[in-house]
Amino acid sequence: MKMLINVPETVVADALRGMAAAHPELTVDVERRVVLRRDAPVAGKVALVSGGGSGHEPLHGGFVGPGMLDAACPGEIFTSPVPGQMVAAAAAVDSGAGVLFVVKNYTGDVLNFEMAAELAEDEGVRVARVLVDDDAAVTDSLYTAGRRGTGGTLFVEKIAGAAAEEGAPLERVEAVARRVNERCRSFGVALSACTTPAKGSPTFQLPPGELELGVGIHGEPGRERRAMMTSREIADYAVDVVVDDLRPRGPVLVLVNGMGGTPLLELYGFNAEVQRVLGERGIPVARTLVGNHVTSLDMAGCSVTLCEVDEELLRLWDAPVQTAALRWGR
Repeated sequence: MKMLINVPETVVADALRGMAAAHPELTVDVERRVVLRRDAPVAGKVALVSGGGSGHEPLHGGFVGPGMLDAACPGEIFTSPVPGQMVAAAAAVDSGAGVLFVVKNYTGDVLNFEMAAELAEDEGVRVARVLVDDDAAVTDSLYTAGRRGTGGTLFVEKIAGAAAEEGAPLERVEAVARRVNERCRSFGVALSACTTPAKGSPTFQLPPGELELGVGIHGEPGRERRAMMTSREIADYAVDVVVDDLRPRGPVLVLVNGMGGTPLLELYGFNAEVQRVLGERGIPVARTLVGNHVTSLDMAGCSVTLCEVDEELLRLWDAPVQTAALRWGR
């Protein structure tokens, strides 16, 4: 596979150096692998810290900035960051109001963030943790016990980030994050496997003419493989799974997310089908976001995330945000 890299060993460091050059509003510590708001710590504000393996960009570094995360910790490709990164990030952004760790439900992330929370608290930083487990496809997978954390992470980070930006205390920000997670469900579909720089070949075998329904963001197996389906058929299947699990009684936020290798032309066409299914199910759509936000390197495919919102959560979603990947209202 051809890749726009130097050598696999420096992919993450090279990307961080490029990110620093492109976004002077961020402080990017390439050595310690930490991405920070340049104005951190913000006096009196609860800080949000998240992270995970690289390869899911713009998650998480692309979501650092006013209205969202205060810091992100990128690990190696598909590998959890280490506790030292998280402790360094927490110390750098803590203003004394406390830090909320937003953790996707993958075993390595869970264990390392738990250890980091203990270490940070030993250093006098007050820490709360919220686990994101929005995947509706499978209960257990290769990388986790319980539901996987996927597209709902974006909703949790944006809405909880807005609450923190407004000056809400740690307990309130944590409660908002938990409420968002409880109201989120996602379902992913792979049309091709992804390729890691170290391996240089597809991470799993997906025969020509087949797709994987319910795939994870690392290429973990989903519910089943089927012959290739049309956009309409995929939307019918994916949205039905999410709606039947979530059972929303009010309006929803919609994320039609690309896995990294699918062009916007196809994603917008798929969004039209998602909106059709929601209309047929009588589910009102409050807001829609389309694009590559929680990716899996070069995987072709998509995921659908729905988040049921009330007046407060919708207000926080609409609140200003200024990050590398999401910007509105400022």
